[in-house]
Amino acid sequence: MKRTATAIWNGTIKEGKGNITTSSKVLDEVPYSYTSRFKDGPGTNPEELIASAHAGCFTMKVSGDLAEAGFTPTKLETTSEVTLEDGKISKSELTLTATIEGISEEKFQELVENSKETCPVSQALNMDITLKATLN
Repeated sequence: MKRTATAIWNGTIKEGKGNITTSSKVLDEVPYSYTSRFKDGPGTNPEELIASAHAGCFTMKVSGDLAEAGFTPTKLETTSEVTLEDGKISKSELTLTATIEGISEEKFQELVENSKETCPVSQALNMDITLKATLN
């Protein structure tokens, strides 16, 4: 399986602007710029896209690992906070809140830690990945 995205940029890094489009068109000429990346301007940025990919992939992996262990989650909610410092994307902090009937805290932590290590996006990222998982 292969997935694609296209980025178009016009101008200098600080004054220019661009847009990102994915093959599915979920992102269709979504704007990005210096201000959307380094300040609070409108549009997306690479770090936000990496955070969304990591949160989505990890959450699906947790669901799959739970199902394989015989558990059905009622709700899984994950946030990924990606850090850009000194010109490097250095960290993704995953925060998971889960509602799952019949699972012990110990089994839950074991499964989600494995999911963190084995989700495809975690494996692709060369950065520190932390996880805080709460079972409701």
